[in-house]
Order: sequence, then C-alpha cells, then structure tokens
Amino acid sequence: MKLKRLGKHRIAAGTLGLTFLAACPFAQAAETVADQSAQALFTANNTWMLVATFLVFIMHLGFATLESGLTRAKNTVNILFKNTLIVAIGLLTYALMGFALMYPGESWLVGKLVGFAGWGLQCPEGNAGLIDYAGGAYTYWTDFIFQGMFAATAATIVSGAVAERVKLNSFLIFSAIYVMLVYPVTGSWVWGGGWLSALDFHDFAGSTLVHSVGGWAALAGVLLLGPRTGKYVNGMSKPIMGHNMPLAAIGVFLLWLGWFGFNGGSVLSGDPGPVSYVFVTTALAAAAGIVGAMLTSWTIQEKPDLTMVLNGCLAGLVGITAGADVVSINAAIMIGVLSGILVVLAVLGFDRLRLDDPVGALSVHLVCGVWGTLAVGLFSGEHSFLAQLAGVGAVAGSCFIPAVAVLYVLKITLGIRVDKEEELRGLDVGEHGMEAYNGFQIFSTQ
Repeated sequence: MKLKRLGKHRIAAGTLGLTFLAACPFAQAAETVADQSAQALFTANNTWMLVATFLVFIMHLGFATLESGLTRAKNTVNILFKNTLIVAIGLLTYALMGFALMYPGESWLVGKLVGFAGWGLQCPEGNAGLIDYAGGAYTYWTDFIFQGMFAATAATIVSGAVAERVKLNSFLIFSAIYVMLVYPVTGSWVWGGGWLSALDFHDFAGSTLVHSVGGWAALAGVLLLGPRTGKYVNGMSKPIMGHNMPLAAIGVFLLWLGWFGFNGGSVLSGDPGPVSYVFVTTALAAAAGIVGAMLTSWTIQEKPDLTMVLNGCLAGLVGITAGADVVSINAAIMIGVLSGILVVLAVLGFDRLRLDDPVGALSVHLVCGVWGTLAVGLFSGEHSFLAQLAGVGAVAGSCFIPAVAVLYVLKITLGIRVDKEEELRGLDVGEHGMEAYNGFQIFSTQ
C-alpha cells in the first residue's frame, strides 16, 4: 500500500561490452541465467501478491458474517445484500476512476492534493506492465486487483454501523460516491505520492487510510440516522442482542485470516523477511487485543463478554495495521493490548452518548484506527508523532465533512432511514421481500 515502485533501471552496456557478450558464450549464459532468475523471482512475488488479494477478498465474507451475527435475524438478508453489492461497487468504481485518482503518477491537477491519470484501466504495453512495472514485484493487473479489494473495505465498515435502519437505495448511492471519490483521493495523499507522504506520514496498510476513512463515514451515518427504535428508552440504553454468535465468531476468524493478506500483501512483494515479520506483528497484536478486551470487559461488566472479545481481536488488527512493518514485537503486543482496552471503553462510551452502532464499527475502525496511526509515532522511532497527528486530522476532515454532506443531501431527497413499521418488521421483508430463515422468522416488536 505504499507508493508504486519504479520499474527496473538497467544500465545499458557500452559498445565494448556488447562486443564481448557477442563473442563470449559464458557471458551470454550468465545473462540467460540472470534473466531466468529475475523471471522466477517476479513470478514468486506476483503469486504472493495474488494470494494476498484472495485473502483480502475473503475478508468481505468475514464482514458479512460478523455483521449478520451481531444484528437481528430479521435483517440478515439486508446485511448480506449490502455486503455483496459493496464488493461490486468497489471494484467497478475503482476500475472506472478510483485507481487513477489514487495513483495519478505525474498527473496532479491541484498541487499534491488531487490528481487523475485518466479514465479506466490503462496497462502499459509489454514488459512495462509486467516485469518492469513494479521492480519485478507484480504486474499492473495485480496492482489494480489488490488495491481494488481494499477500496470496498471502507464502505463495508459503514454498513455495520448503520445496520437495521438505513434505506438500501440511499446506502448504495452513498457507497458508490464515497468509494469512487473520497477514498481514492485521500489515499493518494500518502500511497499515491501526495502531500502527506512528503511529511513522512506513515500508514503501512491503512489504519487511517482504510479503517478510519470508513470509520468517519460511519460516524456521519450514525449521527444523521439516529438510533434504532427501542434502543434508548426513558433515558436508558436497552441491549439489542445479535441473533447468531457462532456466525459472528466465524466472521472474526475469517477477518483475522484475511488480515494476513491485508498486511502481508502490503509489503508489495514476496520478500520473505518483511512478509514473515509483518505476519508475526499482525498475529501478536490481534492476540493481545483479545486479552486486553477480555480483561477490560470482565472487570467493567463483571462477565467476560464474547462480543467485546471478538471486537478486541479486530481492534488489535486495526491498531497494528499502520505500523506492522516498523514497530518492534514488544510494541506490537502493547499496541494490541491498548487497542483491546480502548475498544471496550469506546463501545460503552458511544452507547452513553446514544450513538447506536450495532456492530461496534466506530470503536473498532475509527477509534483504533486513529490510535494505531498515532502509535507509529510513539513506538516506531522512525516517524514523527506530529506528522502522524497531522495525517489523522487531515483525513478526518476530508472524510467526515463530505460524508455528512452526501448523506444530508440523500436525507432531504430520497431519505436515508426506513419508516418505523418497516424497521420493526425487519428490512429483509420490507426491502427484499424475503427471509433469511424461511419458516423460522420471528418478528421483533422492538
């Protein structure tokens, strides 16, 4: 997820060298072996990048199952439908213009704020789009599909926060606009060589540029939608339990699996040293997040809460994503533990503020995304805390304000919330005319 690498720069041989190569079969054989080695390394690198892409793709199934499990049965079809469409919207809009906005190359239009390399996908011809594209690490097409899988993730984060009361058509329109414009422009500031990269802002795989980008939009959605009917009654918060904890747990394990591609693929090659190190920091932060969330929830709630522990795992993963390549092992564990503590406190804090987030997306992706980004400045020893803070603030403004604007326009035109009767009956029947569990549906009066 860093800047695209420059293609290989080969030093042209002089006339004498060419003459020697033509006359010396041993030199020709050596050159052949070198070319074969380069091709083999290119194939290995590219293969790992595609495997990482597969792993990021499976994360979308993780989001779908997690969100379904943490919400009520009567809204399951709606959750699954949104998560399926988000992948399609993310890939198609990224192909249309998002990739060119995020990686404009030399085609900057407004300073290093906005650039655009042109409509559609434009693979360089010949080796320029293959072995020479990214220093032998991957092809142009691999670059696109890997980055495209990331693009849909930001909108997926929003899906869970606004679940059980958002209008489907408005959500899909918002997702298309947000993923097509806001996500890639913000990403270009760092990964595309924009102004934040010049400040040495570091976000290895997207604690801010993916997770907080989604988190700020989720906050805008929660504020403009308001809480679910029955969530806050007579000044008291009423728990609305998810319908399937096994499904939620499966979702978290799928996300944890996919995160190895999310972070490991962000090395942008199959280099065994960095990839294996990032795997370890990622796994340890997730494990530490689980422990931190368990201890915190057990202490505050007097019972170990499974949903808090599951979100603790994700909190640790989000927290380490910004600095998985530059922090020490001990720091990775510390970041994970603090992420697990923060996510529990944030869930309880947002609930006291009457910000209804059915799956804890704000706490996991926004709060821990910000924390993980700032943690790079605290633990890496390489990057300035002030630069990290500046990046967090810039992304907050560039995401939250447009999200509020788009959602507000949708609210006064199409509307963004279903009516009370449809919400009580369930969005599965109201929006889709079907049930997730045919013959077993129990409609809630909440």
